[in-house]
Amino acid sequence: MVKEKSWEEFRNSGLFWLVNTFLHTFGWALVAEMKNETVVKVYPARVKFRGFSEKINDEGYIKVSEYLKENIDELEKESKE
Repeated sequence: MVKEKSWEEFRNSGLFWLVNTFLHTFGWALVAEMKNETVVKVYPARVKFRGFSEKINDEGYIKVSEYLKENIDELEKESKE
């Protein structure tokens, strides 16, 4: 199954933050260029920074936890198909 999703949904789920948290380990990040609250371009980039502020991390963990809470039944079902 492949179901296209928007970048906005990906960002709102916290998964964009989570992926970038991992990529920062290697000096990489996915960059989302925005125009009027809409993602217009996404690309990989080399970066010097490693990690996010405590506030951004707190927000990210909350978003990912909420995403899991809202989608766990479907995720479990899909994993068994």
